[in-house]
Amino acid sequence: MPQAIEIRWHGRGGQGAKSGSAILSEVLFGAGKFVQSFPEYGAERQGAPMKAYNRVSDQPIRKRCGVQNPNVVAVIDPTLLDAARPTEGCDNNTIYLINTPMSPADIKKKLGLPDAVKVITIDATKITLEEFGQNRPNAPMLGTFAHIFTEVPIQAFVEHFAHKMAKLPEKVLSANLRAIRRGYEEVQIG
Repeated sequence: MPQAIEIRWHGRGGQGAKSGSAILSEVLFGAGKFVQSFPEYGAERQGAPMKAYNRVSDQPIRKRCGVQNPNVVAVIDPTLLDAARPTEGCDNNTIYLINTPMSPADIKKKLGLPDAVKVITIDATKITLEEFGQNRPNAPMLGTFAHIFTEVPIQAFVEHFAHKMAKLPEKVLSANLRAIRRGYEEVQIG
């Protein structure tokens, strides 16, 4: 494992990339990791492309700059596969978590990735539309991260989200918790 795992999220304002990045850091901090979480956006509004970042390590993190060479790329909005250059700064060891109904093999072909690159796909949009009728794919995307940080069980993600969002109406909270679990269970890995 590298000194720190660096993660770059690609999303659009309002889809939850910033919140997903923050919650991921909180879950991993609770598991004893050193973490950073920060967004990158300017005067963008809802729907505009934006990025968020994480660093995760077993040791204190001294680096304080943007993530240029991510170990993990999470794409919350599949339309950004063409617009955001998600492979920029990546190598053949980068892992991709993509919100799409496409298979990992189709994503590899679309992005021009070698077969050896690990791609995890999840139809997070479908899950959130089914669970609570809105396209807010960060909850299922959080569930996919339990496949990256395997020492942190999916239950830790669910419990942290339940605690953090305890003031949500029960119906909304339950839908989000189901979405996180489905994000873990319904992935395709290739």
